Amino acid sequence: MSISPAAVWAAAPSTTRGQATPLSSDSKGERIAYASGKSIFVRNIDDPSVSRQYTNHQAPTTVARFSPSGFYVASGDATGSVKVWDCVGEGATKGDYHIIAGRINDLAWDGDSQRIIAVGDGKERFGHCITWDSGNSVGEISGHSSQINCVAIRQQRPLRAATGSDDTSMVFYHGAPFKFNTSSRGQHDRFVFGTAFSPDGTYLVTVGADKRIWLYDGKTGEAKKSIGEGVHTGSIFGVSWSSDSKRFVTASADQTVRIWEAESGENVHTWRLGEEGVVNISDQQVGVTWPAGRSDGLIITVDLGGNLNYLVESSEKPIKVLPGHSKNITSAGISGDKFFTGSYDGSIREWDVKTGVADHVDGETHTNYVAGFRESTAGSEPRMYSVGWDDTLRTISVNAKAFVGSKLELGFQPKGVATSGNSVLVASPTSVVIYEEGKEVGSRPMPHPPTAIAAHENLVAVGSEDNVVRLFEFAGTNLKDLGIELSNSTTAISTLSFSPKGTFLAAGNTGGKIQVYSGKTGEWSLITDRWSTHTARITAVAWNDGEEFAASGSLDTNVYVWSVANPGKRVKTLNAHKDGVNGVAWVGKDTVLTTGGDATVKVWKTERLV
Repeated sequence: MSISPAAVWAAAPSTTRGQATPLSSDSKGERIAYASGKSIFVRNIDDPSVSRQYTNHQAPTTVARFSPSGFYVASGDATGSVKVWDCVGEGATKGDYHIIAGRINDLAWDGDSQRIIAVGDGKERFGHCITWDSGNSVGEISGHSSQINCVAIRQQRPLRAATGSDDTSMVFYHGAPFKFNTSSRGQHDRFVFGTAFSPDGTYLVTVGADKRIWLYDGKTGEAKKSIGEGVHTGSIFGVSWSSDSKRFVTASADQTVRIWEAESGENVHTWRLGEEGVVNISDQQVGVTWPAGRSDGLIITVDLGGNLNYLVESSEKPIKVLPGHSKNITSAGISGDKFFTGSYDGSIREWDVKTGVADHVDGETHTNYVAGFRESTAGSEPRMYSVGWDDTLRTISVNAKAFVGSKLELGFQPKGVATSGNSVLVASPTSVVIYEEGKEVGSRPMPHPPTAIAAHENLVAVGSEDNVVRLFEFAGTNLKDLGIELSNSTTAISTLSFSPKGTFLAAGNTGGKIQVYSGKTGEWSLITDRWSTHTARITAVAWNDGEEFAASGSLDTNVYVWSVANPGKRVKTLNAHKDGVNGVAWVGKDTVLTTGGDATVKVWKTERLV
């Protein structure tokens, strides 16, 4: 068997309250780029399931910008590193430069795709200008007394550049090489968050926390006029121009996105995001891009919740909303063609396996770490149960994509969840507690603290800190001890998984080993302990429908596919997910889904062993 990458379902942009989130679109209007976690994502606008991930940053990323040629992306991170990489070919890094001693807040390319200005929160300096291929200095970014939040370069000659800062000023530079020309003060009285030259170089616009919009002469930097006074009622975090240089769009914390006529200064169109009349912090608009070269006039914004909103003037509401995770995915579960993922921040998404696009699960979600999912098909419709470290159990209607019923307060931190018929079994630090119809109906104390739980029909397996898996028969509301203890593990059990027909039980442990037991004879004998190549905690094991193969994920970032018939044979994909793999699911005969610390879902195709 071999395993090969088939698709990456991208994470959502990382956002921070009170800070702009840069979005970049290429010159053809086909792709967008943004930072998320320690990765950069380049995503197809028309088919968002088509994306690529750049993972060579070692620190949280902050910004990504396409070169005007569309062949390269420059990206920055929290340590002041800027990397230039190929976004058309294999994604190879072409340049790696340390610019400042602190966070990179923004980047800009010149019109020749030769020079880059990077700015941010440094110590000795707040920005620098380099050539992308050699890193040679081609200018000095000076004139600010505080961190620089934004930068733009005029795409025509004579070259000009502008930066906006926490010191409330806009500094104008002549180039190349870029040198300080003027410092424009008095236009803004709070932080400047966005600056952009019009595509024809005629105008320069700045926006900021004072809710003001200023237009300048694009060649001289002379302040021309202030527009839209008092229209936006929250900080303006982003600005982007239309291709014809006649209009620009702004994105604000007041939950609105507005289009402005540059010449007249009129606000000619407005979208208000979120529910009508409801003020929601997560609906603050913190970034915007107006992709060039498109006939539909599409505008894409990102809100504080990390959702990408597709806007066109013919619709008052987004024509498409792309949710995702911006924090690491901690658990996953599958129900038919719906793949559920839960995140460190408590958010839950439902992914359509056929389209690769996520959707929100309506209703009140968990408030922090989602610890586990388990499907139940016993009722009239499939349901997914989730447990989290907010000490609650919640029920999701798979068909309705919504939480149903009220949340169930557990009173303890759950160690795992399993289902048997209409019952939900949750492992607590001391016992297994049984719930039906939103009520506790029974519990059984365990001799050692449980660490994992799994069930198949009326057979329940519980792993514990003493490295042992114990088997129970579930009858009514009781767990009957079968007296079977599987004690081949040398470290604590971290995950358990029955094969679809209940023939096999895989027990993964914190040392990276997996033991497989067979129940064909009813004795649950060990059939292999050779699935032992992981080097860290096993987080998930999933079986294919034929019970021939199992896929495993680990904190060591790797994914393996194992064979029951040939335990020594395996295929692997190393570094599948940055910061570890936390969820695995098998779809059909040859597809494996994985999730992990990089907040993505990845699709892998397998070919059978011969």
